[in-house]
Formats: sequence, C-alpha cells, structure tokens
Amino acid sequence: MKPQDLRNMTKDELNHKVLSLKQELSKFLFQAKTGTIENSANISRIKKDVARIKTILKEESYAK
Repeated sequence: MKPQDLRNMTKDELNHKVLSLKQELSKFLFQAKTGTIENSANISRIKKDVARIKTILKEESYAK
C-alpha cells in the first residue's frame, strides 16, 4: 500500500483496514507454523502495511 492512498482514507477506514490486516497476518502466521504457506513474504508485507497505517493514524492525532 502506498502512503498517499492511506492518507486519503478516513480514520474509521484505516482502523478497519488494520483489523483486517491483522486477521490476514494471523492466518499467514498459522500457515507458516504448519508449513503450508506459499509465499512467506506476505507476512513481512502485512507487518509493514500495519506499521504504515499506525504511523498515519498517529500523525493525524498530532496534527489536530
């Protein structure tokens, strides 16, 4: 996800996106533990996306 796309989203949309990414992350982590994961790079990508969203949410709280 690009940061500019995330900045155009509302706070509620960002929070919902974080929740859905965390659910997806737990699914991939489970697959990694069981050895059935196809692409382990997805775990890193999701973690980075969650960090980007949390950073943008924090920036918005300081901007006010």
